[in-house]
Amino acid sequence: MVERNMNEDDRLEDFDSREISLDGVTKVVYMAGAGPGVIVMTEMPGISPHVARFSRWVRDAGFTVYMPSLFGRDGAVVSAEEGAAVLKKVCVSAEFRAFAGNESSPVTSWLRALARLAHEECGGPGVGAIGMCFTGNFALSMMLEPAMLAPVVSQPSLPFDNPAGLEISEEEIEGVRDRLERENLTVLGYRFEGDQICRASRFAAYSAALGDRFVARVLPDEAANPDVAPFFARFVPYPHSVVTAHLIDEAGQPTLAARDEILSFFAQRLGSLT
Repeated sequence: MVERNMNEDDRLEDFDSREISLDGVTKVVYMAGAGPGVIVMTEMPGISPHVARFSRWVRDAGFTVYMPSLFGRDGAVVSAEEGAAVLKKVCVSAEFRAFAGNESSPVTSWLRALARLAHEECGGPGVGAIGMCFTGNFALSMMLEPAMLAPVVSQPSLPFDNPAGLEISEEEIEGVRDRLERENLTVLGYRFEGDQICRASRFAAYSAALGDRFVARVLPDEAANPDVAPFFARFVPYPHSVVTAHLIDEAGQPTLAARDEILSFFAQRLGSLT
């Protein structure tokens, strides 16, 4: 993979930009690679160079990446002010439930349809997905789609107003739990120990809801990269984004080990071409 400057806008030129209409809603989805499908859902405030880098790692591991544009300017390193404006806009959007616990964001219905499409297009046993930060819990809600086999929730941040809450209804979590047991599946979860958005109480809620089907990974704060983009420097002044903004791309680093574990998880559940 070509080394890129994470402090410069990413042109995403090695992705195919495709408009996909599902359930009457059209979104741009960036695609790359070959093999089983994996949906990479961006963190706030949009598809940053760090999010695109993670998608390229997934691509290079032997998967077809589907990276939907959900908010923000695609590929941009935004200012703190622009990032805050994106967050404010998304928080009042009808597609998302930033402050509503025990209820899934409406956009997860579209994402489940995307998972179904990815499976139809790519074949294999099923698809994987990772949600990060604002989209963190979406991969769990997507388990209501039978094609979804490998869900990863990375620093799930919603609902904002309840650190111990889950952004999914009781009925849906029961359906997910039953499926995990029935098909012997697991959910991987990642957070930093000192994260002030995704706190220990949220992972405790996942464990209470899913039991040993939820596999939690908690990284030490000192493993986080201190060199971050303006939005994170201003509004997220603590370790948060495990495989993107706070990842240290050096051998032996815990964040890089987390990335490798996620890629291995996808390969175990889905297979790959590499």
